[in-house]
Amino acid sequence: MVDVLTRANLFSCCNPNQHGNGLSLLPKSCPASCSMRGFPVKLKSHALRLSSSLSTDFNGKRVVLRENKGFPGGGNSSKGSIKAQIGLIGKSQKWWVKGLQPNMREVDSAQDLVDSLLNAGDKLVVVDFFSPGCGGCKALHPKICQLAEMHPDVQFLQVNYEEHKSMCYSLNVHVLPFFRFYRGAHGRLCSFSCTNATIKKFKDALAKHTTDRCSLEPTKGLEEKELVALAANKDLSFNYTPKPQPTPAPAEVELPVPHVVTPHTISDLVLPLTSTTLKSGQDSKEKPLVASGR
Repeated sequence: MVDVLTRANLFSCCNPNQHGNGLSLLPKSCPASCSMRGFPVKLKSHALRLSSSLSTDFNGKRVVLRENKGFPGGGNSSKGSIKAQIGLIGKSQKWWVKGLQPNMREVDSAQDLVDSLLNAGDKLVVVDFFSPGCGGCKALHPKICQLAEMHPDVQFLQVNYEEHKSMCYSLNVHVLPFFRFYRGAHGRLCSFSCTNATIKKFKDALAKHTTDRCSLEPTKGLEEKELVALAANKDLSFNYTPKPQPTPAPAEVELPVPHVVTPHTISDLVLPLTSTTLKSGQDSKEKPLVASGR
């Protein structure tokens, strides 16, 4: 109890001087020992002990105490307090940033994704769709980083689903984690979803499409319908003009050949001649006369 009162009286009677390394509790003019409320106190020993404890480091950060002259009992009615300013501890690193290799980077827009695929040439590009809140994505990320380190010639592009939802909707990505492989003039090679348990699917696709190949045709990148869907999305700042499609030539219409009636000779016609009565000694019947060409 004596020690508590002694320290309280020490703060109230002495005028501390603030320095860069902390507070010096020794007054400018104060006897080595004085009597406070009937208790003899040796200020020098207590001040040295307190000043040494206040000037220590806290987890590598300097503790700075600010003086407030309104201590209770010091003649000032304002409330007194001592505020410790501790350096902010650095924020924890995001899990999708940990372990990134030089051939891995995050896409920041739809235009960036399109340009990255077009500028990749014949290099294999793996587009990784993930979400910060996806547990499967978080568990799979370290293995993807290991595979990226083993295949430095493969470009890995990360698409944050939470920041680019409109773009993912336009690309028909509705399940995570999701991967798409693109390469050169072939464009999209395959697309699938896998987890940490089915990582073999990813390894097999990586081994299949990393074989050496060269194409003389221009790089295709996203498919035509995907580009049109991105350009039609009003939430995206992406413009695309569809390539003009050649219009097919109109088919030749076959006109019906008119039927030409050939004139008949008189010998081919049946003439409606009037019947005459032919009398003969052998036959007395009436017979119609028919003209013939004979």
